[in-house]
Amino acid sequence: MYEQLFKEGKIGNVVVPNRIAMTAMGNHMADPGGWASDKDVAFYEARAKGGVGLVILECMAIDYEHGKGNVCQMSVDDDKFVPGLRRVADAIHAAGSVVAGQIYHPGRQGIAELNGVESMPAPSAVEDQAVHQPVHEMTKQEIDEMVARFAAAARRCKEAGLDAVELHGAHGYLINQFLSPYTNKRIDEYGGSLENRCRFAKEVIEAVRAEVGSDYPIIIRLSVDEHLEYNGLPGEGIHLDEGVEIAKMMEDYGVQAIDVSCGIYETMNTAWEPVGFDEGWKIEAPAAVKAVVSVPVIGVSIVRNPEYAEQVLTEGKVDFVASARTFFADPDWGVKAKEGREKEIRRCIQCMHCMETLMEADITGVTVGCAVNYQAGREAERGDAALSRDGDGKTVVIIGAGPAGMEAAIVAAKRGFEPVVFEKTKRTGGQINYAAVPPKKGKIRWLIDYQRTMAEKLGVEIRCGVEPTVEDIKALDPYAVIVAQGSKPIMPAAIPGLDQDNVYDPTQILTGEAKLEGQDVAVIGTGMTGIETAEFLAEAGNRIYLFEMLDEIGPGLFFQNMIDVMSRLGAHDPEIRAKHRLVAIDGNKATFTNLEDGKDVEFTYDSFVVSLGVAPNKALVDDIEKTFDKVFVVGDAMQGGRIEAAIRTGYEAAFDM
Repeated sequence: MYEQLFKEGKIGNVVVPNRIAMTAMGNHMADPGGWASDKDVAFYEARAKGGVGLVILECMAIDYEHGKGNVCQMSVDDDKFVPGLRRVADAIHAAGSVVAGQIYHPGRQGIAELNGVESMPAPSAVEDQAVHQPVHEMTKQEIDEMVARFAAAARRCKEAGLDAVELHGAHGYLINQFLSPYTNKRIDEYGGSLENRCRFAKEVIEAVRAEVGSDYPIIIRLSVDEHLEYNGLPGEGIHLDEGVEIAKMMEDYGVQAIDVSCGIYETMNTAWEPVGFDEGWKIEAPAAVKAVVSVPVIGVSIVRNPEYAEQVLTEGKVDFVASARTFFADPDWGVKAKEGREKEIRRCIQCMHCMETLMEADITGVTVGCAVNYQAGREAERGDAALSRDGDGKTVVIIGAGPAGMEAAIVAAKRGFEPVVFEKTKRTGGQINYAAVPPKKGKIRWLIDYQRTMAEKLGVEIRCGVEPTVEDIKALDPYAVIVAQGSKPIMPAAIPGLDQDNVYDPTQILTGEAKLEGQDVAVIGTGMTGIETAEFLAEAGNRIYLFEMLDEIGPGLFFQNMIDVMSRLGAHDPEIRAKHRLVAIDGNKATFTNLEDGKDVEFTYDSFVVSLGVAPNKALVDDIEKTFDKVFVVGDAMQGGRIEAAIRTGYEAAFDM
């Protein structure tokens, strides 16, 4: 079906079984100290078994003590790490795939305190505006020592049995910093002209080649466009024309493949895209490189669907289609595509949970997670192979067909139970059905489609339009009852006026129950639901006024998602008032307390949307818990939260019951 996607490829003298590449992605699965862990082995083995032809391991530190990104990151700065890395390589090879090791130094994007230094090394003392760490300009001696570290790390990759080494020259890390005029202000032989800015990369490539020999493939990853226009700096840094020239020079220096990406930390949303970016939005970047080089080009561009992957290969825009999060969400993406099981693919919905957990991992100590794939990082202890197959056809009743209930049903069915799902509405998906309505949020429906497909394949009985009584449930004599009946919007009774006809909750807006056009609309509460509803209303031609009780809008939101939505909502010029607590609504007038001075102020609007969060739907819970021995409350029915919490609690309940 996908002739190009499953055609063999080559990088140097290494034969890759297909054109699917998993790019490097930090996962916080290594053991502290830089050791490859059992989790790493299971994680990468699953992606190889699932059909990824080329697996590129997470960026590995060439100086773990002073140049790591997080504590639980693999290191190749000492020979002692070779045996552990070999275990990872052996597992990937046994599954029929090839593996490359990505090596890097964070430079100015590293955290000084984490690395036990006063300042991070960089080509120039230019502070990163995302991490705000002290930086110093590297001396010639430091440059020479760094080049030697890259070379030694590459040698260890080869000794560990990896098929290739990838130099991380993208995303604002050290090699990228030398390449870019935005970060490289040197006046010696390493700065100024393009040739000089490429000198560090050239020396690294030459040193690596001397260590690994002439036939060992070297790949380099490049941000061929830093997209600094997203940071208010149009024309600054590396732009695509120069990025293509850099790629040509890297080929001249002797690399066997170029892995093309975009962005740096300061323009993070162009490197690790939230939901507002569409599939293929930056495919012309690798295509521009492929047009001028003769070595294979690996290209990322939010590839989620096999049809699109086949298309860009057929059009000759890349030699290998690549992604990290696609295979984080579904390690079996390749196998499912090859077997024509596209509807069973669990597509990444770009919710950014993986990035959020990566950035918090050193604080929480928790492995990076995927919102839609609970098994990611837990393959050995909580994956399908670890499921008890002891259902024996016993009935499990699940109340609610939102993401938590459907996930529970899928896992229960895999265990051999016979789930019966009750859903009071006419369709599955729960709150995702309206969460997918705001602009750019349609990808979330992919989760509904996947869960419905898997439930049908596994024979799950779903009774839509049915709200069961306790007696209905008793009649099924269930082994267990899982309550996943979701939540309802909070409309505090203590605030007068919330029952007026011109006051709505986000659900009423997003389901189309209330249609507002050409009005002045106050949106009260600026969590993700609030600002997404505001964007939806702005797109419908309403004038938007945002109110938030706390010091800033978007409390608790992951910054990438916040930037994504506000970059679009901002184009509608909403009025924003933080530190304003709603007191009452009376007709078209709303009274707020200005928390800066304690004074009450009045505003007049046509309509009001109150987005103050959700509360668990407790209907039937007490009676069910009194009636049945095994009862699990999951998802929003337990505590209002995100998709990740719904999937996790649904999965765990069905796994452990």
